[in-house]
Amino acid sequence: MPKDIRINLDPVFLEGDFGFDESAQDLETDEGLETSVIISLFTDKRAEKDDILPDESNLDRRGWWGDLISNFENDQIGSKLWLLNREKTETTVLVRAKKYVEEALQWMIDDGVAMKVEADVERQGNPGNDVLAIKVRIHRGIKSAVLLQYELQWNAQALR
Repeated sequence: MPKDIRINLDPVFLEGDFGFDESAQDLETDEGLETSVIISLFTDKRAEKDDILPDESNLDRRGWWGDLISNFENDQIGSKLWLLNREKTETTVLVRAKKYVEEALQWMIDDGVAMKVEADVERQGNPGNDVLAIKVRIHRGIKSAVLLQYELQWNAQALR
């Protein structure tokens, strides 16, 4: 099975870093799909012109620079979860979050990496200290499904 360089995700700061395997004297590797999912979910996909940006004073639509030189038309890496950064913790936002997660991982189905990808999102915690909990289940045929879970601190306005 091909291996990826493992990205270790800091759940508090949502920063990724490469780990070093002392015994192998090499970078840590990932035999599963976690690194691919981390890149897909936590790289900022470029916002469309009709997307509402989280900060009206900042018109940066973000996006990964590599999308500008992709050999595949309309191929974009990442998710639009960043657009929810200042949203209120409402049910409609959870619907959008689920949509963004599914869009970001659709490439796995398109490229034959997975037969099906399921995403669940929910709000956890108390208003003002909420987290967006993301659960991803990747089905790969006869192999057992891979379950990955993430929590994003909500920098939003809490509903009172």
